[in-house]
Amino acid sequence: MNSEAEARRRIEDLRDRIRHHNYRYHALDAPEVSDAEYDALFRELTALEAAHPELRTPDSPTQRVGFPPLDKFLPFEHSVPMLSLENAMNEAEILELDGRVRKLLGLSGEVSYVAEPKMDGLAVELLYREGTLIRAGTRGDGYWGEDVTPNVKTIRAIPWRLVQPGDGPPVPTFLAVRGEVYMDKGDFSALNERREEAGEPVFANPRNAAAGSIRQLDSRITAARPLKAFFYGVGSVEGVAFETQWELLGRLRAWGLPVNPKSRLCSGIGEAVEIFRSLASERHRLPYETDGLVIKVNSLQWQRVLGEKSRSPRWAIACKFSPEKAQTRIADILVQVGRTGVLTPVAVLEPVTVGGVVVQRATLHNEDEIQRKDIRIGDTVVVQRAGDVIPEVVEVLADRRGGLEAPFTMPEACPSCGGEVIRPEGESARRCVNRQCPDQVKAAIAHFTSRDGLDIEGLGRKIVALLIQKGLVRSAADLYRLRIEDLEPLPGLGAKSAANLVASIAASRHARLSDLISALGIQHVGSHLAQVLADHFGSLDGLRQATREELEAVSGVGGEVAASITQYFSDEANRQLVDELLKLGVRPAHAAAAPVAVDDFWSGKTVVFTGTLEVMTRQQAGKAVSALGARLTGSVSRATDVVVAGRDAGSKLDKARALGIRVMNEEEFLRRVGPA
Repeated sequence: MNSEAEARRRIEDLRDRIRHHNYRYHALDAPEVSDAEYDALFRELTALEAAHPELRTPDSPTQRVGFPPLDKFLPFEHSVPMLSLENAMNEAEILELDGRVRKLLGLSGEVSYVAEPKMDGLAVELLYREGTLIRAGTRGDGYWGEDVTPNVKTIRAIPWRLVQPGDGPPVPTFLAVRGEVYMDKGDFSALNERREEAGEPVFANPRNAAAGSIRQLDSRITAARPLKAFFYGVGSVEGVAFETQWELLGRLRAWGLPVNPKSRLCSGIGEAVEIFRSLASERHRLPYETDGLVIKVNSLQWQRVLGEKSRSPRWAIACKFSPEKAQTRIADILVQVGRTGVLTPVAVLEPVTVGGVVVQRATLHNEDEIQRKDIRIGDTVVVQRAGDVIPEVVEVLADRRGGLEAPFTMPEACPSCGGEVIRPEGESARRCVNRQCPDQVKAAIAHFTSRDGLDIEGLGRKIVALLIQKGLVRSAADLYRLRIEDLEPLPGLGAKSAANLVASIAASRHARLSDLISALGIQHVGSHLAQVLADHFGSLDGLRQATREELEAVSGVGGEVAASITQYFSDEANRQLVDELLKLGVRPAHAAAAPVAVDDFWSGKTVVFTGTLEVMTRQQAGKAVSALGARLTGSVSRATDVVVAGRDAGSKLDKARALGIRVMNEEEFLRRVGPA
C-alpha cells in the first residue's frame, strides 16, 4: 500500500467482506465464495495487519487466536435462570406434553410447536450490548456458570458484532442469547486421531471434546479446536420483543447467530411426532451429534402463562432417542502402529449392527484403558458408536464369562517391524522407536499427503500403500520423483490418472509454510501450532535451526512441544527428508506475512477460477497461486489479470473474454504452477 490511509481503507474493506462471508456461511448456510477465496481474503488481511500493527483492532476477524492463560474462571450469573428440560423417552410421553399444555391453557384445538434438534454439546449464554459481544458463560447450575468469554471469542461461528440487516429487525440494545457449542463428527474424529498419534488421552465423544475445549484456562487451546455453535433461545432482552419462538429463531439468524436449519414449525403435536421419527432415522447421516428433539410451545405468551415447575419449564420437553448400543463378542485384539510409532490396540468384533451400521472393530485406546475395564479376548461386551462416529467398547459383561477368556498384554516388540517398543514416562501409549518401521512410514506419507498436510488430490492411503508395496516410494520426498510412466502400469490408474496424480504432486511444491510444517508430522505439532510457528519463524530454515529456548519463547509452545521439535530436526533421517524436499523443488511460502513471490508471473496478479478443475480442487489451486504471490477474487472485473477456466465454465469466462482478460485452461495453469 502506498499510504497508511490506503491500508486503513483496504483493511476495513477486508474486515467487512470477511464478516459478511462469515454471516453467509455460519448464519445463513449459504456461502457466496469458495473456501480458497475466503482464505485469500483472510490471508491478505493478516498480512496487512502485520505490516500495519497500529491498525489492528481487538474486534478484527484475525484476532480469534486466543489470549494469555487465566488463573481461574470468574463466576457468570444468569439474570434469567437457564433451566433444564424434562425428558420424554417415547412418543406417548410427547403426546402427554400436548395434553398437559392444552389442559393448562384451556384449549380444545391444536397448539403450534417448534421442533429443534437437541444438540449434544455444551450450553452457553452470550451477552451482547448494543450489538457487541461483551461476555459469555457456561450454563453451570442454571443460576451461576463460569465466565468463558476469551474462549468463546475464538469460535469463528460466533459473531463479535451482531448484523443489522438493511430491512430487517433492529439489533437489541441488550441480548442474552442461549445456545450450544458443539463439534462436528468428522472434526471430532480427526482431533482424536491426532491426539492418539501424539500419545495424548482421547475424548470419549464430541460433547466431551466441546466441553473440554471451552473449559480451557488457555484460550489458545480453544482456538485450535474446530468448534461450532447453534442458538435457540434468549434470557434477558432489551429494545426488541418477540411473539413466537419461530419469530425468535428467525431474528437470531438475521442478526448473524447460527440457528439449526433442521428446526421446524409444527401446526400440531402430530407433526412434531413425525419430525421426531424422521430425525431419529437420519441422525447418523447428520454431520453433528444429536441425541433427541426439543419440542417447544411456539407462542411466547403461552410459554409465560404455562411457567415452570421446579427446575424445568412446562412448555417444552426433550424427546430422547433410544441408546445406540449393542452386545457382541471380542474375537481378537490386534495392535496397529501409527505414524509417530504409537501402538493402538483394536478389538476385532463379531459383526454387530449399531445405529444402522455394521461394526466389526472398535478402538481400545491404550493398555491402561484395557486394564481399567478388564477387557479380555473372548469377552461379551457392550459396544457403542462413541459420538456416533468411532465404535468403542463401553462395558464388559463379566457375568457372561465361561472361563476361556484370555487376558491381553501389549507386545514387547513392534508388530510391524519387530523393533524395540518403549513407553515414555507420563504417556499412556507405547511407541515403536524404529523410524523406518513400515507401518510408520506408510502412515507418515499418508499424513503428508492428507488434508492435515499438503492435501495432495488423489493420494489417499490405498495409493500410498500401493506405491510403497511396489517400491516406488520410501519417503515423502520420493513422491516428487514419480513419473507418469512409473504410475501408469499400477492397477486402477492408467495414463490419465497417472498424469493427473503427477500434476497434483507438482502443484503441491508451492505449499504454504504452515501446511508443510504440519505435513512433516512432528509430534504435538498440529495445523494450528504449525501456523503459529510459521508466523514466528517465517521460514523452514528458521524453524529447524531454532534452539529449544527460542522455541519456548513462542506463544503456545511449551517445553514438551519445544523438545519434540528440536528432537525432530536433530534426527538425521528427518534432516535428510527436509533437505531432499527442498532439493526437489518444494518451496514453502509463508502465508501470514506478505506473499512470497517465487514466480514473477503470479506475483501481485488478481486471479479468478471458474468451472471445474480435474487435476486438483479449486481450493488447492487457490493455495498454489496464493503461495506464489497472487490474490484471489470471486468475480471478474477490469482489475482481474488472469481467469483460470475449467470444465463447464460459464458467465465469468464470457465476461473475461469480453474484457480482453487473459484466460488459461487447466493444462496451461498446471505448467505455470509446476516446478521451474
